[in-house]
Amino acid sequence: MRAAVPSVPAVLCGSAGLLLLLLRWRRWRGLWRKVKEARERQERGLEQMDKAVRAFRQQHPSVNMVSILSLSLPELSKKIQDGSLPPEHVFYAYVGKALQIARETNCITEYMQESETQLQHTKPREKGLLYGVPVSIKDSINCQGHDSTLGFVKYIDKPVAEDSVLVQVLKRQGAIPFVKTNVPQSLISYDCNNLIFGQTCNPLLYTRTPGGSSGGEGALIGGGGSILGFGTDLGGSLRFPAAFCGICALKPTGNRLSKKGVVSGIFGQKSVTAAVGPMAKDVESLALCMRALLCEDMFNLDSTVPPLPFNEEVYSSTQPLRIGYYETDFFTMPSPAMRRAVRETKQLLEEAGHTLVPFELTNVDYSTFNFCIGGMFADGGVSFLKKFEGELEKGSLGIFFWLAKSPNWLKTLLSWITKPFVPRLSNVIRSLRANTVEELWSLHHEIEESCHQFIAQWKKLNLDVMLCPMLGPALRIGYPAKLSVAVSYTMLYNSLDFPVGVVPVTLATDEDEKELKNYQGYFRDWWDRTLATAFSSAEGMPVAVQCVALPWQEELCLRFMKEVETLVMKKNMIV
Repeated sequence: MRAAVPSVPAVLCGSAGLLLLLLRWRRWRGLWRKVKEARERQERGLEQMDKAVRAFRQQHPSVNMVSILSLSLPELSKKIQDGSLPPEHVFYAYVGKALQIARETNCITEYMQESETQLQHTKPREKGLLYGVPVSIKDSINCQGHDSTLGFVKYIDKPVAEDSVLVQVLKRQGAIPFVKTNVPQSLISYDCNNLIFGQTCNPLLYTRTPGGSSGGEGALIGGGGSILGFGTDLGGSLRFPAAFCGICALKPTGNRLSKKGVVSGIFGQKSVTAAVGPMAKDVESLALCMRALLCEDMFNLDSTVPPLPFNEEVYSSTQPLRIGYYETDFFTMPSPAMRRAVRETKQLLEEAGHTLVPFELTNVDYSTFNFCIGGMFADGGVSFLKKFEGELEKGSLGIFFWLAKSPNWLKTLLSWITKPFVPRLSNVIRSLRANTVEELWSLHHEIEESCHQFIAQWKKLNLDVMLCPMLGPALRIGYPAKLSVAVSYTMLYNSLDFPVGVVPVTLATDEDEKELKNYQGYFRDWWDRTLATAFSSAEGMPVAVQCVALPWQEELCLRFMKEVETLVMKKNMIV
């Protein structure tokens, strides 16, 4: 009996299948080669930093690096400006410290070797407010000749042709960008991990996340490896790293600083406003930075930025403030440390002569699901999904991708089925429906009306500023991906487009840990139980508060932050 001979179509189909597998394998191998090359470039950069610092120390063995690193930005800047501290000494002190923190936390993705050349060509007679100050830059902020990867393999080896406006202004003010820092893949996360460069750790406790998406900046500055850094904030991406790493940050009104040349995680969406802002150890450093950036260069290079120079009178005012406050948003139950941070700060402010007025938030759940999640993914998540096309790995977003690719009728059905059992999940699924143009315009109108109502409530109480909780202490690594709903405290102010600052005010205690055992959350669902675990075992980690002002009032926001910082420092000195 003769064996069956495969038909021609079967042979062709089999050959085509093998060819497709071969092509996929070759492409996969090529992508992994790019990852390997990026990691090797990262390591070469660290080696170059080590080599440069060693050479400097051999030539200048008497320079006291520790004393330089102990100076605040205003002190450091003053010494550089008056000539008592050479910029070269400052630069290599920070390169050395940054190298140490990078080895410990994996926060630096690239060393900008041209910074050494810029240092040599910085002319004293052209002193800007940041003359001779080394600064660190988040991966997604364009720096000429360097990648802005956002953690995506496809963007490796695609150096940008031009500095962002922010970096151009920094250089004109005499600052020296010297490193780029790590981010989570896509930026839409408050952890800091991607396939190319890996996980960044919190410099204060390596098992905790540094926050994200400006997590590399938070780790580097929190560890003392940079005196001033820059990140972006779409839902808390400046504030999470600042709070988790024990430093300060300012998220300005969306267009107070130029975003030209800053790569977004989701292009085109206007429902939730992103901002670029500074991060530093203290508030005065943030104020000095804003003085430098709010200049003619900024306004000329980007004419969409309103020409509002820094208002020194508002920042330096000592008039008592009328301050709104709340301890909870009634959506994400605050940890015991978060609640205590607000209460203790409120008491300090009252003792200093300020008036504190209770402010009750309403409909935060509606805002979170409809304005924030629904607004960011109003196209059903299509734009976000496109970012991941051709990538080797999609992190922990498998379920999200499946939902985003599902038709609206299926999302509606799943939302209806899950509502009785997991209402928050039901709302998330519903928020991922693709909108028509009419629905999107209606959403934008609703967001505008909500903002006006919030301001009306603010004005009715005659408030100057607001004191709010900030998520903390730092979560365990990996947990932010499981707890996207916990962004409610920060994302509210991206939706409203208010300036917000973060100031560390206390440390998590054993008593907080004991109280955390009774934490149940408002919904008592899987997310609440997971959040309790994520908070746990964080004794000694910093806890911050948020300081909020009305749009375009960054100086008042900074003034309030400075007041909080000063009162906390006085209290700690007495203790």
